[in-house]
Amino acid sequence: MPRRKSVQRRSLNPDPKFDNALVTRFINSLLKDGKRSTAEGIFYSAMKHIESKTKTPSNEVFEKAIDNVKPYLEVKSRRIGGSNYQVPLEVRPERRKALAIRWILAFASARPGTSMAEKLALELIAASNNEGSSVKKKDDTHKMAEANKAFAHFRW
Repeated sequence: MPRRKSVQRRSLNPDPKFDNALVTRFINSLLKDGKRSTAEGIFYSAMKHIESKTKTPSNEVFEKAIDNVKPYLEVKSRRIGGSNYQVPLEVRPERRKALAIRWILAFASARPGTSMAEKLALELIAASNNEGSSVKKKDDTHKMAEANKAFAHFRW
């Protein structure tokens, strides 16, 4: 992180199918070993699976799932006077999206199921309905921040 100039954020090109930069970011997080076509195949087949199950547009389900998983508070460990405190902080908007994407992908891959596309579709459907492991992770993060509200004055 430079001391003088701020880092320029590169803009992502929106994906060709949904014309959405968030989808591109999600696919980039899904990438393994640089295999973009495989990641796109997994994502788009998960979207087809979502449309066949919910009978609603898959991009709406995807957006709602991301919004439901975004955390607004988190705790960071801070060492003061020889002891560590969990200090609650607000999460920056870019980090909110990154955490939501990371949690959805992690809990989707941990799900029991046949293919990654199916597991991803089920996790996105659950997250859009405010259920599932990724939403539970967000709630746990918020509870932790709420429990440590007494240490908010250590914020830096």
